[in-house]
Amino acid sequence: MFALRIAVLVAATLATGLIAGVFYAYAMSVMPALGRGDDRTIIDVMQKINVVIINPWFLVGFVGTLVCSVAAAALHLGADHRATLIWIGIALALNVVAFAVTGTLNVPLNDQLASAGDVAALADPGAVRADFESAWVRWNIVRAVLHTAAFLVLCGALFVAGVQHGRANASAAPGATETSEAASDVRYRTPRPVRGQAGHRSTRPRVITLEGRNAGLATRGTADPARSSFATPIPRCGEHRGYEG
Repeated sequence: MFALRIAVLVAATLATGLIAGVFYAYAMSVMPALGRGDDRTIIDVMQKINVVIINPWFLVGFVGTLVCSVAAAALHLGADHRATLIWIGIALALNVVAFAVTGTLNVPLNDQLASAGDVAALADPGAVRADFESAWVRWNIVRAVLHTAAFLVLCGALFVAGVQHGRANASAAPGATETSEAASDVRYRTPRPVRGQAGHRSTRPRVITLEGRNAGLATRGTADPARSSFATPIPRCGEHRGYEG
């Protein structure tokens, strides 16, 4: 599902970026160049541009700014994608406003220019140009700015979506790591013996009293004559033993 969400979001970003680039090109090159020409030239060129631009490639990108943005928003509904949805919603609003500017302002101006007829037959091309040029250039700049802003916001949405996905993976990773570490400990760790269990060997030093030693030696005296002399108890402090002559 993550791949589908990102794919649709990328499509919305690309479509918006392409249309923003088209309108940017008009604002930065086409219209300034035509503005330096005579009245009949700008009318003739714009009439031809308005015809050839209505093609499937342009329409896919132009309509795609809305369709893909709406689809991306729908795929990011839910609390887990709230941050990304906010970014997409802002971009969608910008695209809708830009779409409205084109449909309600620039397109009617194009239709008005087309209805003027053959440029060679115009009695007053200056008046036709005045009614078209300044207004069209102004609203083209507006829609170019709106689509560019939407493109930047969609780039932000992609970044936020990637961060959220990374955090989701990171939050799931510690559990798997702990499980594998626990399994490794059970498998490879040598258990330490507990006091009282078989095999336990105390590390505390053994304390042997003189009485205990004498008793042990007396017990083994018959088996070890060489050490039987040690069976005689060691006199305690203060005791005196005499020797018979």
